[in-house]
Amino acid sequence: MIATTMELINVANAADELGDMILQSEQAKRYQDCYNKLYTVESVKYKIFAFSRLKEKYEDVQRFGRYHPDYKQIMMDTRTAKREMDMDEHVAAFRRAETELQQLLDDISLLIARSVSEQVKVPGAGSVFTSGCGSCGSGGSCGCSA
Repeated sequence: MIATTMELINVANAADELGDMILQSEQAKRYQDCYNKLYTVESVKYKIFAFSRLKEKYEDVQRFGRYHPDYKQIMMDTRTAKREMDMDEHVAAFRRAETELQQLLDDISLLIARSVSEQVKVPGAGSVFTSGCGSCGSGGSCGCSA
């Protein structure tokens, strides 16, 4: 019983150390820097706020669909605001940083899973779960069984 408790404590300590290393990584630092700019640069804050406001109207219009009197205008305004927001250099940098950090986390998850077993499924690569085999995820020649 005590050995099991000590193992759990050691695993928790190792997980804390891994978390600290991830937070100190270039990817995490870049992500945090880009995230902070989203909410400190006035022009970006305005674009995000404008899009959020229009998105609320868009969701309200969706309840009635094409029958809503402002359907076309709100749809066009929402798309325009989203495009403006997406084309902002700070938003684009944030999305790149977010993708890089997610890739780091996916790679770490895969390494941990493979250290346990080749058949362990891990989240990542844009799917809910991918097979630890790294390819099919549905069984077959690789021997995994999804």
